[in-house]
Parts: sequence; structure tokens; C-alpha cells
Amino acid sequence: MKHSKTKKIALINKKTLIVALDIGKKVHYGYFRAPSGKDCHAFAFHNNRNGFDKFWQRLCNFKQKQMLEQIIIGFESTGPYAEPICHYLRDKAVKLVQVNPMHTKRIKELTGNSPNKTDKKDPRVIADVISLGHFLTVIVPEGAAAHLRRLTKARERAIERRTAISNQLQHLVFLIFPELVHIIKPSTKTGMYLIKHYSDPNKLLFAGIDKLNAIIKKVSRGRLGTDRGEQLYAAAKKSVGITEGKESIVFEITHLVCKIESENRYVEDLEKQMADYLKKIPYSHSILSITGIGNITAAGLIGEVGDFRKFKSISEVLKLAGLDLYEISSGAHQGYRRISKRGRALMRKLLYFAAINTTRKNGVLHGAYQQHLAKGMPRIKALIAIARKLIGIIFALVRDHSNYIADYSSQLELKKAA
Repeated sequence: MKHSKTKKIALINKKTLIVALDIGKKVHYGYFRAPSGKDCHAFAFHNNRNGFDKFWQRLCNFKQKQMLEQIIIGFESTGPYAEPICHYLRDKAVKLVQVNPMHTKRIKELTGNSPNKTDKKDPRVIADVISLGHFLTVIVPEGAAAHLRRLTKARERAIERRTAISNQLQHLVFLIFPELVHIIKPSTKTGMYLIKHYSDPNKLLFAGIDKLNAIIKKVSRGRLGTDRGEQLYAAAKKSVGITEGKESIVFEITHLVCKIESENRYVEDLEKQMADYLKKIPYSHSILSITGIGNITAAGLIGEVGDFRKFKSISEVLKLAGLDLYEISSGAHQGYRRISKRGRALMRKLLYFAAINTTRKNGVLHGAYQQHLAKGMPRIKALIAIARKLIGIIFALVRDHSNYIADYSSQLELKKAA
């Protein structure tokens, strides 16, 4: 990690122009600083084509006057507002970097001894952070990778919406038929069908036990027996659900079920598109060769990273995911090592679930996971260690254009013995 930071500082030499941007929704603020200390006053420009062209012309003029050769442009992590200018600059002869807002806040207080925040002050502080080497390289996804990033985020938002609707649905069902949620899971296909058509206990009783058993058998494809139907029928007879305003609640329940079904169809369509774009990534087969990593995880990781081939070390990818380690120790106090969590949250989530899949019984990393547990490591920390290991494996596979081979070290020893 120290070597990586030294290389970052080495990027900023006597021929490098530091450009800092304070990103806003409508207006950005720019600032230039030459190695000699010559700089300009922070200036505003609009978040549109004319504004970008004026900014670039001003930058080129300043660079020419100072006789500089390289340009490094940095900005804070500000969500979607920085994306238009990033795409505008990606084909220019510049290096794009991103700084952590926490770093700018601390440097701001250190240099000015004040938490004062202004749009004209921020770019100068961002330039200070860049000069210290505290930044991450920005990889702007292109082609299929750009589609995968958008589709992955769209899928994540759809799942969040579906979860919120499901929670609302369970609350409403509990009002008029509280026994149902204890007998059958509302999230299952059978549970959703019964909630949509028989959330009212009286309607279920009117259908009769024979029809109810036939419906459950058909919808569950024989997985649920007649005992489940009998339990529901008996519960409907003695239900303690409310009766006042019941028709209005049933109306809303039907509406929510339709919304969940719509989100399910949308997620399926997204996943189909993700699988199609994943095939267009040249190194996707390397990631998919790891048993336990499927299309969704592979597509999500490629979308979040942008392009694994543009990273020079595993530590850079770990930092992007927020899985780089740190500890706070002082004197006799020895701190615990923790992950920074300062990277891409969705990437961490994908790696965590990939770690769970690869550490199942007979999984490719089950042995490594068990070794961590045997050393007394808590389950969560062991899974995080596996997630970090997965990044190393994926990075190596992509770099070497190879597929994962289970028990590679054992096979190598057998070859040597032969």
C-alpha cells in the first residue's frame, strides 16, 4: 500500500498541472495549480456543453502559459452530478482521479483551522489532497461495462422497491388475516397467490377445503400437502383479523401484489439483459469459471469496477471496494484491523454474497473459510477475508487470461512428484 501511494505522488511532477473541481448540480467550480505554485482564482462554469468547453479552453490556455505537459483532474465523490463532465473528459489527455470527502474536510480544518465550507474554498482543498497522493483512479465504464453498471444499479433499486412493498403487504395482511403469515410464507409463489385471491378469511372459507387444497397443490406444484390447506382453513374459522374497513384493505393488498409481480417481471428482464451484455466482456469467462459466481455477481462486479484490466494492483481494487484494511493503535493499545468501507458499497455487497456462495460445503473456498474459523475468527470476518481473497483471484484470472482451477496447488505438487 505504501508503494502504491509513492507511485501516486510520483505521478505529480514538475510538469503536472493539478486541476480540482467542486461538483454541483447546476454549477461546478474549477481551480488550477502549477508545480511552481502559480494558480488561479476558483471560477464557476455551468454543467452543460458550453460550460465544459469554456472550462477546457481555460485549462488549455493555463497549461500552455505554464509550459506543462500532464494534467491530473480530481473531484469529490458526488454521485451522478460528476458523470457528465467525466464522460466529457474521458477522451482528453488527462488523468481523472477521485478524492474522499472525508479527506477534504480534514485538510480544510487543518489548513484553515475552521470548518468553513464554500464552493470557492473547496477546489483549493481538493488540490491539496491530490498533491498528497490521497486519491483513487477513476475508471469510466465503456461499452458493455457501462450497460452492466446501469443495469446492476437498476436491478438493485428494483429489489429495494420490491422489499419495501413486500413489507407493506405483510403489515396489511396481518390486519385482516394475521394467521396466514404464520402458516405460509408470503414471499413464496403460493403465499403470494393466496394473498392476492384469499387475503379475506371469509373468501377462503367460501371456497371450501377441497378447492383450497387443489389450489395449493397446483400453485406449489405438489411441494405443499393438504396439511397446509387444512391449517389455513382452520385458522380462517377462528381468525382474529379486523373487519372494519376490510374491503379497502383487500383492495390495497391486491394493488400491492400486482406491483410486486410487475417488479418481478422487471427484474427478470434486467437479468436477461445483464446476461447478454456479460457475453460481450472478453474476460467474463474467467470470472464465471469460479464455481459460486454466477451471471448476476459477475455482471455486477464488472459494472462496478469498470474494467479490471485498467487496474495495476490488487490493492487498488480492494480500495475501490472499501475492503482495504486499517487499524488504530497507540502506545500499548493495539487496535483491531477493520475494513475501511470507503469504496463502492454495492461492490462490497456483491463480493460478500459471492463469499457466502464459494464457502458452502464443497465450495471452492470452503477449505480456506474453515481454516479462518479454526483460528477463532468470527464468521463475518472470515467471510470478509474470503471476499478479499476473491478479489485477488479475479484480478489474477483477468490479468493472466485464464480460468479458475480448483485445487491448483495440489495438482501442481502431483505434477512435480511425477
